[in-house]
Amino acid sequence: MQSPRPVRIRKLLADLVAFDTVSDRSNLPLIAHIESYLAALGVSFERIVDDTGQKASLWVTIGPADRPGLVLSGHTDVVPVVGQDWSHDPFKLVERDGRLYGRGTTDMKGFVAVCLAMVPEMLEAKLTTPIHLAISYDEEIGCVGVRPMLGGVAKKKVKPLGCFVGEPTQMQVIIGHKGKHGVRATFRGLARHSSIAPDGVNAIEYAAELITEIRRRAVKLASDGARDDLYDVPHTTLLTSIVHGGAALNIVPDHCTVEFECRGIGITESKQVTDAIIAWARAELEPAMKKAHPECGIDFEEILDYPALDTSADAAIVTLAKSLAGRNDHAKVAFGTEAGLFVSMADVPSVVIGPGSIAQAHTPDEFVEMAELEKCAGFVERLIAKCAEGVA
Repeated sequence: MQSPRPVRIRKLLADLVAFDTVSDRSNLPLIAHIESYLAALGVSFERIVDDTGQKASLWVTIGPADRPGLVLSGHTDVVPVVGQDWSHDPFKLVERDGRLYGRGTTDMKGFVAVCLAMVPEMLEAKLTTPIHLAISYDEEIGCVGVRPMLGGVAKKKVKPLGCFVGEPTQMQVIIGHKGKHGVRATFRGLARHSSIAPDGVNAIEYAAELITEIRRRAVKLASDGARDDLYDVPHTTLLTSIVHGGAALNIVPDHCTVEFECRGIGITESKQVTDAIIAWARAELEPAMKKAHPECGIDFEEILDYPALDTSADAAIVTLAKSLAGRNDHAKVAFGTEAGLFVSMADVPSVVIGPGSIAQAHTPDEFVEMAELEKCAGFVERLIAKCAEGVA
């Protein structure tokens, strides 16, 4: 007979996967389902709703609210499945050969399911140090949904001791990740018939100069910039990702958009790099455009921003995470998480540790191994024991 904990994890994960919470859709049905589960166990919660009324996060406290506790944090949104070749319904959990398939199983409903499955054990343990569940939305489009929740956490009289963000790391302790700043540049040129091209202002050609400069700076960052060998790519990266422009072959293009990003190893480096590029374009490109025609120019728009994470290897939260995970190693990852925001917005020391591999995230036939979920449950079980003893 199967032990009740794996059965509980599978059931909860099946329930969570069944909710289509791609980031452009409401997550309220999923949140209501979690609330019903918690309410049936006698657990109270705080719902934080966004300005549209269509998205919400949950802040849950189990144990004494007047003492500093530890946070288990996960997001509820998933990336789209459109255009991917799935062998089954992505919103129906399928188990095969010890793997649980479905959108979000790895990133990161598997972690959320484990945390929820362990709530009965948390209640039974009569915690002296509280455990908080932080369940957010819209992480996949720039760590958007956790910010209102963290604004509230920052104002609480009693702040958490630390946070474990459960992104997929195969239960390795991650002490750092790169930050990211994304920018959209819109070039406003002047359309003319291509037979009199010199009378126009070619938005694409000016955009090409920006792209060339971005590439030049990317090469320089790779060769001369700061390095951190804990990262697979040990330097800050910079690239152009999307370009749109032009209407017809015989028209001087009057419009072109360029989207570019920087992933920096320093806490604020990403925005510093993109700000410098914007300043260069303002000084080197825009004056020539305006000289040709005063209404021409460049508009810059921030489209994504989250800070890097850089937790000291000897920080208490790292030592605790290693103890709970039963391992002594640590690493850094290139992908972003909400952990940097827990630090920057709420001053909560954080690490990233969760079940599954990032290699499965965002892929067709995404899966998490049941063995990974059980390892994660063991981590939470040891956390419960620590909080019953009293961490603080």
